Amino acid sequence: MAQQRLLSLDILRGLTIILMIVVNTPGSWSHVYAPLLHAEWDGLTPTDFVFPSFLFIVGASIVFALGKKTDQSGVVAKIFWRALKIYLVGLFLWLWPNFDFSNIRFVGVLPRIALVYLICALIFVFTKRANQWRLALGLLGIYTVVMVFVPIPGIGAPDLSVPMKNWAHYLDGKLLPGYLWQKTWDPEGLLSTAGAVGSTLLGMTAASIYKSYEETSDKLFAMMRRGFVLLALGYSLSYVFPINKALWSSSFTLVTAGACMQAWALCIYVFDVKKSAFPTHLMESFGKNPIVAYALSSILVSVFYSDRFLPVAINSEMMEFLTGIGVAPKLSSLIYALIYVGVISVPTLILFKRKIFIRL
Repeated sequence: MAQQRLLSLDILRGLTIILMIVVNTPGSWSHVYAPLLHAEWDGLTPTDFVFPSFLFIVGASIVFALGKKTDQSGVVAKIFWRALKIYLVGLFLWLWPNFDFSNIRFVGVLPRIALVYLICALIFVFTKRANQWRLALGLLGIYTVVMVFVPIPGIGAPDLSVPMKNWAHYLDGKLLPGYLWQKTWDPEGLLSTAGAVGSTLLGMTAASIYKSYEETSDKLFAMMRRGFVLLALGYSLSYVFPINKALWSSSFTLVTAGACMQAWALCIYVFDVKKSAFPTHLMESFGKNPIVAYALSSILVSVFYSDRFLPVAINSEMMEFLTGIGVAPKLSSLIYALIYVGVISVPTLILFKRKIFIRL
C-alpha cells in the first residue's frame, strides 16, 4: 500500500486522541466541567466532536493509505485483517482486567471504528471518488427518512425527543447480544452506524478534495467551502432530525464533518504550509500511535482508578490532595486528567523518538 503522511493530519489526530483521553479520565465524574461532558440527549458540546472527528480522520487516512488500489485482492485481504485486529483489541479492552465473558459488550468505540473502517475502505476500493460524496449524502438521507418518518412496530411514529422511541433503540434491543451501554440500547449500536459511516465517507471526500487540486490555496478554499456547505446542511436538517451524538443523527454527522473539514484545512495552513515553529512532538506522538495511546489509557484505568493493583486508588488520592490545598473540585478533576495524559505521553513520546509506529 502506497502511503502518504501529512503532518497536519497527524496533529489533528493527535489532538483528537488527547481530548478523548481527557474527557474519558477525569479525576472524578462527580466534578467535570460541562464542555467536557457529552450532551445528555439533543445538543452538541466540544466533547461530542471527539469521536466523529476521529472517524473523519480515519476516512481521510484511507484515501492516503490505500493509494491507487492497484492490487484489489491484496488490498481487500489487508482491509479485512486490519478491521478484525481493531475489533479484537476493542473486545480485549472491554474484558480487561476481569475477563468476564458472560458480560461482554460486542459494540463500542474500537468495534465501531473497525466496522466503519471495513465498510468505507471497501467503498474506496470499489467506487469512484465522485460517487463517495453522493453515497455519503444518500446514506444520510435514507437514515433520516427511517429515523424520522418510518413507524416503529408496537410504538408507532418515532419520537426523537426521548431515547426509547426510535428505530436505533428498537433494533439494538431486538438484535444486539451481550451487554448494552444503556441497558436496552447502545450509542455505538447497529442503526446509528449509518451516521458513523457518513462521517468517515465525508473524511474520504475531504482527502479527495485535497488530492484533486495542485495549488495549496485551491485545496484550502475548496475544503473551507465544502465545510461551510456541510455545516449549513447540518444545522438546517437539525430542525427535522436534531443534532444528537447518541443517535449519530444525520445533522450531527454533517455539522461535525463540516467543522472537522475546516479544522483540517486550518491545520494544513499552519503546519504544512507555514511550517509553524509551535512544538508538535506531543501531538505527533499521539497522532502517529493513536491505537497505542487509546489502548494504554484504557488499560491503565484499572491501575489509576481502583486499588486492584495498588494499595490506593490514585485518582481519589489526587482529588483529595488537590481539593485539600484549596483547588476547586472541577479544576482538580481536570488537572488529574491532564496528568493522566502526561502519563500516557511517556510511552508515546518514546516510540515517536525511536520512530516506532505500531499499526494494527
